[in-house]
Amino acid sequence: MNFTVLIPARLASTRLPDKPLADLAGLPMVVHVARRAARSGASAVVVCADHERTLAACRAHGVQAVATRADHATGSDRLAEACERLGLDGDDLVVNVQGDEPLIDPALIDACAALLLRRPECVMSTAAHAIDDTAELLNPNVVKVVCDAQDRALLFSRAPLPWWRDGYARGLHPDTPLGSPAPLRHVGLYAYRAGFLRRFPALPPSPIEALESLEQLRVLWHGERIAVHVAAQRPGPGVDTPEDLERVRALLAAGG
Repeated sequence: MNFTVLIPARLASTRLPDKPLADLAGLPMVVHVARRAARSGASAVVVCADHERTLAACRAHGVQAVATRADHATGSDRLAEACERLGLDGDDLVVNVQGDEPLIDPALIDACAALLLRRPECVMSTAAHAIDDTAELLNPNVVKVVCDAQDRALLFSRAPLPWWRDGYARGLHPDTPLGSPAPLRHVGLYAYRAGFLRRFPALPPSPIEALESLEQLRVLWHGERIAVHVAAQRPGPGVDTPEDLERVRALLAAGG
């Protein structure tokens, strides 16, 4: 299996300024992400940066990086430009590892790439895990995914899906038991066929994508398929806020 990991790294962040360069155990966060990704089976790991400071940090720590425009509307647009710069196209496999996932499991990266390789009818693959906390199901910041019999995504939503008609008849509260099978939390890790990734920015955005603010819904809206790897365990926490950053620092300090 031959695939490339691309790590989009946008310096501007409303909740955590300069997030890719945030210090984690003496290293910029984006360097941590790249080193974790390098422990997967990827043939190359490339940071897709929008600022010279990020590029300089990568060079200083021996991480391959490519400059991309600062005005991209989405991460997929940034990755599409990187594919063009790196000469990736057609059935070349690309795995998108978010630049704020310093505890990403390398085995999960491999699993997403391997799944897409096995599923020629799909243009993308992604990951999910079972939700075991009702508060998580209720949280609109936690994206849920519903799959078909072949573990392909039917729908992504911020809503608590699927809705257990009988069990949730009186509403859904933090102490309400979850249904079976367990609902699935979507993990923002994606594998793409590079040819599709390069044409994705030209696809018109979909109304449901705008409502949910979930870019992957554009793929389903246009009739393409996304394979879903259901992981046995949840991945390590990502970093969106200063509180997340402190939690990850504590985990790294404890050897996590």
